[in-house]
Amino acid sequence: MFKHEKQLLKEVRVDGPNPNYANMMQEQLGGPQGELKAALQYISQSFRIKDPAIKDLFLDIGSEELGHMEMVGTLVNLLNGHNLDAQNTTVGSVEASTLTGLTPMLTNASGYPFNAAWINETGDLAADILSDIASEQRAKVVYEYLYRQITDTGVREAIDFLLNREEAHNTLFREAFNKLEETGSLADWGVTSDSKKYFDLSTPGKYFDTKNLQNPKPPKFNVPNQTNQQGQGMVH
Repeated sequence: MFKHEKQLLKEVRVDGPNPNYANMMQEQLGGPQGELKAALQYISQSFRIKDPAIKDLFLDIGSEELGHMEMVGTLVNLLNGHNLDAQNTTVGSVEASTLTGLTPMLTNASGYPFNAAWINETGDLAADILSDIASEQRAKVVYEYLYRQITDTGVREAIDFLLNREEAHNTLFREAFNKLEETGSLADWGVTSDSKKYFDLSTPGKYFDTKNLQNPKPPKFNVPNQTNQQGQGMVH
């Protein structure tokens, strides 16, 4: 069961309408690295999870991503303003002015509809969490690209908040991954001779040491500690 609270996770504002940039922000509303994709992926993955702590984490983050989607949709709405102006909207989609009456759509920046094929589910916790870590990393990168292309102070505040929340989710997923130990697809890691070989097929140069392959272990993540996170923001 979900409960909607009318206040946003963080209130958003804009300095003024900017329909072209509204189209760019659509990428994080209905694009493959966007908030809807993240919310649906984490919530869908949670259905099969048996570990109560990890299931709870997936549902917590998935629910927050719905709040992020609401923030992005509100930003798009504010940036679209009140005037239909497709002729002067030169970036990406013009559908806000030709189809939806300025209502934000579930599309990416080019106007392509959201696609459920972007959602990754395997039923294997290790594979799914690795997908989620990558999803959070990619989302942060897209927000960084968007940040660098706008001077609107309100939009920048919102993006800075959102990309730092992606960092927090990434950290939590890394912690969850490290709790898996040798379960699921992490079990029986590196027990065959084929799993201990490295083929140096590009020349010149051999840059990776193969000694770690002789006694391989499932990967672990270095998780940023609280001290390192304090004062950390985006690189402008």
